[in-house]
Amino acid sequence: QVQLMESGGGSVQAGGSVRLSCAVSDYTGSWCLAWFRQVPGQEREGVAVIATEGSTRYTDSVKGRFTVSKDNGKNTLYLQMDSLKPEDTAMYYCAADRMFYAQRCLAAMSREADFDYWGQGTQVTVSS
Repeated sequence: QVQLMESGGGSVQAGGSVRLSCAVSDYTGSWCLAWFRQVPGQEREGVAVIATEGSTRYTDSVKGRFTVSKDNGKNTLYLQMDSLKPEDTAMYYCAADRMFYAQRCLAAMSREADFDYWGQGTQVTVSS
């Protein structure tokens, strides 16, 4: 059973930066790793995804501000969030699933049902 644990959330003023981390217990093989976020009363939204070979995809609202990356040696996924806006306030979740093809992984950013493994979430609050 793969386990994911996020860290790094907190409160920040608009324009500031936060880096989220997600420790993945094991992702040997081909994995798709993603960040989602959710605001109470709204559906979970895909934010960024990174495929096994490193290709990435972002939702339009974070392009140019957020960067997804991973360190395979540390089994860790990251989300660097810069130029934060109040509308980025949400619970952020990391997600993972086995996917060999990058195209499928990139498409999965908008399909949370494609991911079997989830972290518990970390809150990011951006004040104006």
